[in-house]
Amino acid sequence: MRRLLLWMAGNSWLRNRIPRLWFTRRAVRRFMPGEDVEAALEAGVGFQVEGLGTLYTRLGENLTRIEDADQVAAHYRTVLDQIRGRHLDGEISVKLTQLGFDLDVDRTFRHASSLAAQAAESGKSFWIDMEGSAYTEATIAFYERMKAAHPNTAICLQAYLRRTAADIQRLLPLGPEIRLVKGAYAEPENTAYQARHDVDANYLALTVAMLDAKKAGRTVRVALGTHDVRLIEQVAEHAAALGLPRTSFEIQMLYGIRMDQQRRLNAEGYLVRDLIAYGEAWYPWYMRRLAERPANVLFALRQIVG
Repeated sequence: MRRLLLWMAGNSWLRNRIPRLWFTRRAVRRFMPGEDVEAALEAGVGFQVEGLGTLYTRLGENLTRIEDADQVAAHYRTVLDQIRGRHLDGEISVKLTQLGFDLDVDRTFRHASSLAAQAAESGKSFWIDMEGSAYTEATIAFYERMKAAHPNTAICLQAYLRRTAADIQRLLPLGPEIRLVKGAYAEPENTAYQARHDVDANYLALTVAMLDAKKAGRTVRVALGTHDVRLIEQVAEHAAALGLPRTSFEIQMLYGIRMDQQRRLNAEGYLVRDLIAYGEAWYPWYMRRLAERPANVLFALRQIVG
C-alpha cells in the first residue's frame, strides 16, 4: 500500500487528473481546512483559543520559473504579516524548491533571509522543510548558511534516512531547531530504512540523542513531527528520566489527524503545534500523507461517504 501511494504521488498523469475529481477534493478536507490561506489562518485562530500553536505551509514544490519563487516569497511575507496582526503563536515552514532552489540558490537565500528576518521580528522561527534525499545535503548546507545569518532558522530532518544520526551530530554545535519526521518519499534501501520497526527505532534513538545533548547543556529545540503517540510517550519517558520538563520538546502534528491526542497532550502540559497545510497543489503532499500511515486511507474513504 505504501509503495503504491508513493508511486501515485509521483505520477504526473494522476497529478493532473485526480485533483479534478469531486470525491478526492472532499477526502482531502480531512487534512486541510481549505485551499486558501484565509481558511488556514481562521483554523489557527481556533487553535489559539485552545492553547495550541500553529505552523503554516503552502503546498507546492519544484518551480520551473524563478518569477514564481518571487511570488511565493511575497505570499509568505503576507502570511507573516497576518500571523502578527492576529497575534497568533504561528510560524511558517517552506520548501526551498518553492523559493527557486533548483533555479537560483543565491536568490533562494535572499528570499529565505527576508522571511527569517521578518519572522524574527515577532520572535518566531523560520522553518525549512526537507524534501527527497537528492536534496538532503544541499538543504543542510543551506541551513548552515542560513543559521549563521539568521539564528531563528529551523530545519526538518527525516528519521528513515540512514545519514540523519550523523547530520544531527553535525548540526548540534549550531544550537539547531530540528523537527524530526519519519519520512514520506520513496527512497532506496541503501539510503533509507524500509521496515517500520527500523524507522521507529531510529526515530527514538535520534530523539534521545537530541534530548541527551539538551541535558548536557546544548541549545537544541526538539520538535516531534509524528502522530505516533506510542513514540511520543517513549520520548516523554526518556525526558522525564533525564529530569527534563515536558516543555523540553515540542509535538507537531498535522491538521485533522489525532486531534483528540493533540488536545490531550496540550492539556497535560506538553507543547503542541498544529501544522496547517493549504494551497491548490495538494495532490502529491496528500498522497504522501496517506503513505505515511496507510490506515489514513480508511479515514479518507469515510470523508468521501460521510
